[in-house]
Amino acid sequence: MIIVIAPENDVPNEIEILNSLFQEGLVCYHFRKPDKDYQAHCAYLNQIDQQYHNRIVVHYHHALINDYNLKGIHFQEQERIDHIDNPGQYFKGLNMFGKTISSSFHEPKDVADCYFEFDYHLLSPVFASISKAGYAGRGFDVNAIDKTIIGMGGVTADNLEAFKTLGFKGVGVLGGIWNSETPIAVFQKMKQDF
Repeated sequence: MIIVIAPENDVPNEIEILNSLFQEGLVCYHFRKPDKDYQAHCAYLNQIDQQYHNRIVVHYHHALINDYNLKGIHFQEQERIDHIDNPGQYFKGLNMFGKTISSSFHEPKDVADCYFEFDYHLLSPVFASISKAGYAGRGFDVNAIDKTIIGMGGVTADNLEAFKTLGFKGVGVLGGIWNSETPIAVFQKMKQDF
């Protein structure tokens, strides 16, 4: 499984690149724009070909799931800590039927100990981050954890085998795509491996 994570700040031709990634078979896009308000999220989604909305997971403004045919919602780590202790209350106003729920983690032990049944878990940083300076990789080995864990941090088309060896069921890529001169070609190469 390859998940492409949105760049925090808009990049030139972002929507055009994104639509091309969907055309090339991207099945999961994490829409993570912390500085965009609800209306800006709507404006962004409205630029994406509607047939691909069901491949998009939102990190912020989870109520978008009621207005768009999205794939699911994602909890940043602190948001998970704040809300998942009382999930029934949190999900009350959200139309979650058939949707995915995922969350970010930064320690394998937290993934292993998490009682909430997420569809998948993003764990980072596995290798040194491409998009964030100073995020050193920690080489997490998750083979012993029986959950769907997606590795993030330093994902390139050349190190996917290392993620598999460490027990990851997929990768979440940000800088490896958005910092590339040829994001579509990089994605095509990654798709062959995963």
